Amino acid sequence: MGIDGRGDGVVQDVRGLDQTASTFLDEVRGSWQRAVAAYENPDLKRSLWQLLNSIVPYLALWALAYWLLGVSYWLALPVQVLAAGFLVRVFIIFHDCGHGSFFRSRTANDIVGFVTGILTFTPYWDWRAEHARHHATAGDLDRRGFGDVTTMTVDEYRQASWWRRLGYRLYRNPLVMLGLGPLFVFFVKQRIPRESTGRRGKLSVHITNLVLVAIFALLFVTLGVGKTVLVQLPIMAMAGAAGVWLFYVQHQFETVYWERRERRDYVAVAMEGSSLYALPRILQWFSGNIGFHHIHHLSPSIPNYRLPKCFHEQPLFQNVDRLTLWSSLRSLRLRLYDEQARRLVGFRQALTG
Repeated sequence: MGIDGRGDGVVQDVRGLDQTASTFLDEVRGSWQRAVAAYENPDLKRSLWQLLNSIVPYLALWALAYWLLGVSYWLALPVQVLAAGFLVRVFIIFHDCGHGSFFRSRTANDIVGFVTGILTFTPYWDWRAEHARHHATAGDLDRRGFGDVTTMTVDEYRQASWWRRLGYRLYRNPLVMLGLGPLFVFFVKQRIPRESTGRRGKLSVHITNLVLVAIFALLFVTLGVGKTVLVQLPIMAMAGAAGVWLFYVQHQFETVYWERRERRDYVAVAMEGSSLYALPRILQWFSGNIGFHHIHHLSPSIPNYRLPKCFHEQPLFQNVDRLTLWSSLRSLRLRLYDEQARRLVGFRQALTG
């Protein structure tokens, strides 16, 4: 079921492939809950250590970048790149708190989630509700748009107006999606309460905004507006791009599972709709093991630091689509979902197919 073997024009017996996939999914359905049970409990010491080795280095690197700006911007830039990596790691802690998987205590998850939400410019309760919708609707062609990357089907694109096609092409352009997009999301979109969010979600947006205003007012007065912006903006741009890319590639690969609501299958969404992103060890560490995304979608209750152990000890989870850093770049050319072929395709394939 590897992505490389199914996406490079190799002619295969689709019927036999479907039968193999069905047998595999049946096996997962029958035993996945037992398989994940041993990994779902947070370890307080490991959670506290991850907090320490993520937030403290991030803040220290932020301060170092500020100091280095007085010497040379080119000396500060590599430090900002490293700080962005730690900020991605902080966001994974925030993400786990939103699932209630980082601590046993709900109160502890909410407190740490709120604090890490401030560091990542993300309102905790508002994001948590939206992300829960993502898990509830992932792979559902009839309920798209909840915390995911907007994806049109081939038929929808063919029937769309010229203006809508242009807007969609711009939205899916890597320069927009990984450049302007993250800045818009973290600096603008997440400053405005969603209409669909509840009272607590709206309140979390307003409180997060007030805290951020207070923090940056203090930084502007003590450190200066220019230097504060020169430190924070590149870090947010790089961390945001990395975060969007991770989220994008884990649900946007050629053989990804999408289905209409009445036929959507929870196990298939996780095992075929979420990739195994096999990153180099150092990038796996900075990304908080989120590359084991298929296991995460099966059981969001597993803390990020237990995902590798679950994967390596449970063969059940090893026979999935595997993306490497190099092969994942191919997903940038895949823009539309072809319901007949049951795979993502590019614009050219959609118009000539």
